Amino acid sequence: MILAQATGVEGSSPILNISIFAIFVIITLAIVIRVSRKASSGAKDFYTAGGGFSGPQNGIAISGDYLSAASFLGIAGAIALYGYDGFLYSIGFLVAWLVALLLVAELLRNTGKYTMGDVLAFRMRQRPVRAAAATSTLAVSFFYLLAQMAGAGGLVALLLDIKSKTGQSIVIAVVGALMIAYVLIGGMRGTTWVQIIKAVLLIVGAGVMTLWVLSLVGFNLSGLMGDAVSHVGSVGEKLLSPGAQYGKNGTTRLDFISLGLALVLGTAGLPHILMRFYTVPTAKEARRSVVWAIWLIGIFYLFTLVLGYGAGALVGPDTIKKAPGGANSAAPLLAYELGGTVLLGLIAAVAFATILAVVAGLTITASASFAHDIYVNVIKRGQVQDEKNTEVKVARRTAVVIGIVAILGGILANGQNIAFLVALAFAVAASANLPTILYSLFWKRFTTQGALWSIYGGLAITLVLIVFSPVVSGKPVDAATGKSPSMLQGVDFHWFPLDNPGLVSIPASFLLGFLGTVLSKDKADKKKYAEMEVRSLTGAGAEKSVLDH
Repeated sequence: MILAQATGVEGSSPILNISIFAIFVIITLAIVIRVSRKASSGAKDFYTAGGGFSGPQNGIAISGDYLSAASFLGIAGAIALYGYDGFLYSIGFLVAWLVALLLVAELLRNTGKYTMGDVLAFRMRQRPVRAAAATSTLAVSFFYLLAQMAGAGGLVALLLDIKSKTGQSIVIAVVGALMIAYVLIGGMRGTTWVQIIKAVLLIVGAGVMTLWVLSLVGFNLSGLMGDAVSHVGSVGEKLLSPGAQYGKNGTTRLDFISLGLALVLGTAGLPHILMRFYTVPTAKEARRSVVWAIWLIGIFYLFTLVLGYGAGALVGPDTIKKAPGGANSAAPLLAYELGGTVLLGLIAAVAFATILAVVAGLTITASASFAHDIYVNVIKRGQVQDEKNTEVKVARRTAVVIGIVAILGGILANGQNIAFLVALAFAVAASANLPTILYSLFWKRFTTQGALWSIYGGLAITLVLIVFSPVVSGKPVDAATGKSPSMLQGVDFHWFPLDNPGLVSIPASFLLGFLGTVLSKDKADKKKYAEMEVRSLTGAGAEKSVLDH
């Protein structure tokens, strides 16, 4: 059967939506305040909650941290509009966890303490490597924060029918202020509990909507896909096979390969995910937490397939494109079509919780990297009196600055597909972070110069290619919306043809790390590498390094 097309969210209740939002914020803030009272004021508790979470708890929190607004809003919208090509985001995000599990999680937990810079500085010159690691961490966090803030603007604009850019900018500013409050009050302990609550709500909410949609078509997934195809007209069949978004020509096919590389390799280099491995007491618990995360994330991404095609069938792609927030509005519009204002308010509150939890995790990671790597180990050369909690004070101030920058960037990126913005963050992580981490863990000859070339070179190449890509300028105007999908309207200075730079930037970063090492006059410290190898594989000495730093 052909399912009825929704007329948008006219008739939804802004008062109800705001009330549900407010209830969630009040409850989670109360929880954050309560758990913060149990925390000490030291850096270890602020950054990693004292390593006091179990593997399953941390696994749920990781899924809460990872299943961002891109996963819920962006991917559902991408599947509704592009079908098969949109689902590739889900596949890439999930497969990426195998790389994290097999190559990174346990080894990083054994070797580091708070940040990625700890791992890289173990066998290299501290100050330059920590400065480089902090720079890449801040860059990745910024791109990821852009996506979450853009999602917040579109979501609340949809619920409150705020169509003006000024109104949506105010919404983004409010989200930023709440994010800063979570971090300042609760640190990693409070942030983790928000992520656990949010993960449960998101998976349960998506599961309920999935069953509801399937019940309308007699639990026949093929029938649901057929209804989605019928709403697209002559190009509808492309929703069921590759090509709706990435099969138009040779450039788009290369873009698909580039996107896939960024998604699969990016997770293992995301600093806010890497930092979560330090919130458990042992490497074994880190491994358990990743296994839990993979199961929960995998189940959720199966839900997105039904939600995406369900939105295409019940709402229709034209309605989705014209709604405030564009493709990001697919899941909320589907909720409204299924259960009216109440379900819309509940699902939107879950999406709002998703954004708050992820931005809080990103903010604490970025602030920790600046305070621990830049302030303590570069500026102060490790000479900081911990009893004064100077490091934590710097981290808190940094969180405020990061929040303000994220608000301004979110206003600029408002209206972009957030799944795609997150893919750019993955490209930066895969280019600037992952090659250096893998070289450092597995290559005996790797030197400080190699690390610096890899991080700064990979970061610079990625940023340049993004700035001069069609994502920023030059895409043709969309007939349905009357606007260009590019960030900047009415200008065209792009010369790089691909939307995602991963196909060029990731191999280039690996190459730069290799060339920097073989051309370096410095020799690698073989004793330090041997010690790092033993520690990363066995965990011997890891606890001592955590306690005595």
